[in-house]
Amino acid sequence: MVITFNCARQLLPPDLFASRLSKGLSASQRPDIILLSLQEVAPIACSFLGGSYLSPYLRTFHHGIHLAGKALGGAEYVHIITRNVGMIACMVFVLEQHRENIRWTKTGGVGIGLQEMGNKGAVGLRFGYAVPDSDDTVELTFVAAHLAPMEEALQRRNDDWKNIVRRLVFAPVTMKGTSKTTESQAAREESEPLLFKGSASNDQSPHGLYTPKSHLIVAGDLNYRTSNTKPFPGADAFLFPKLNTGSQDNGNFYSLLHRDQLSHERKAGRTCHGLTESPIHFPPTYKWSKKAQIMAEKEDEMTTWDWAKHRWPSWCDRVLYLELPGWMKVEMPQLAIEVDKYGALPLMPTSDHQPVLLTMKIPLKGIPAPEPVGGGDDVRVNPPFGIDPQWRERRQSARRKEIAVGILAYLVLTWEGRSIVLALIIGTLLGWSVVHGLLV
Repeated sequence: MVITFNCARQLLPPDLFASRLSKGLSASQRPDIILLSLQEVAPIACSFLGGSYLSPYLRTFHHGIHLAGKALGGAEYVHIITRNVGMIACMVFVLEQHRENIRWTKTGGVGIGLQEMGNKGAVGLRFGYAVPDSDDTVELTFVAAHLAPMEEALQRRNDDWKNIVRRLVFAPVTMKGTSKTTESQAAREESEPLLFKGSASNDQSPHGLYTPKSHLIVAGDLNYRTSNTKPFPGADAFLFPKLNTGSQDNGNFYSLLHRDQLSHERKAGRTCHGLTESPIHFPPTYKWSKKAQIMAEKEDEMTTWDWAKHRWPSWCDRVLYLELPGWMKVEMPQLAIEVDKYGALPLMPTSDHQPVLLTMKIPLKGIPAPEPVGGGDDVRVNPPFGIDPQWRERRQSARRKEIAVGILAYLVLTWEGRSIVLALIIGTLLGWSVVHGLLV
């Protein structure tokens, strides 16, 4: 199961997250693996500084998964690993009985925001899942992404995708410890990964987003809109979709979907190269009004759709994936990726985005390496862009900027930081007055 959610920098109550998640599944549908893609996971100071500043915002999802597991027939989920790049985070959980199947993990991250910092960007996790009673391993790559906003920024979003492909490079991580998604566990370091027997990848070299033997799932606030210009205040609002409980059409729901930028750009080969998306049969996930968020706190099901008037309602929050490669379909035509559900969870009162959920079944069979001439035009073998040779240096430079901005934002934008600044000012003035008194 994959969930993407723009948290709007707000601390989400765990029981609310668990309740919304439980409504999207049943006990018979409890997934083996849960992948979370989170954008704007915390305020900029906490996100950029990380560590204990970010922990409370990640902890709520640990606790939420624990509560959701209880609601799904008492399922116990184990936290595998969490990684963030600035304000984007991804988390992996597996059912406890499958935790021994996670054999190795690699991570990568790239900032594509201001000065290549992580206010926008992508973070990826790649891991090997051992097939029970077999020597085979299924390789899975999961990427959480947040691209440029605004209706008119279409080309910038395409450029963001290009930079993700070029600079999101995966390197091995050392895994240690074990952790269930319990409240006591949530107090530990959220990014601590698990260690299991045989926890090592045979290939220790860095690789990019696309690789021949890995499945790929990309989820996030990709920010593609349904117009290239902002709506005229008041004039275009009558074109916004309206909830009509007595009709299957729901106003101009599908006519708006035909204008979706991501669908057009993907088909034209300008973004999300090679990726597939299941048909969309849910309303736009952005931008809900303050009134809608207030109503979401009082009721689970919407009785009306209330959109912010200054943005075109759009499907910003998406989950895409790579189908099985052609050479695998030829060798094993009976295998296929099956999507069970693709839809939006109920609106959270803390965000103007709806979470989006995808449940899918991936064959428990590792993707074989292609023959020397068998890859053809498959994007796994022939990625659209080469890896930037300076990817590591650019990320390290951006990380230093993030720490500086994080410290400044903490001192200016938080009560704790302002208290420190005030104490320093008062201490300086008192010190100056004492020294001045001694010298006079």
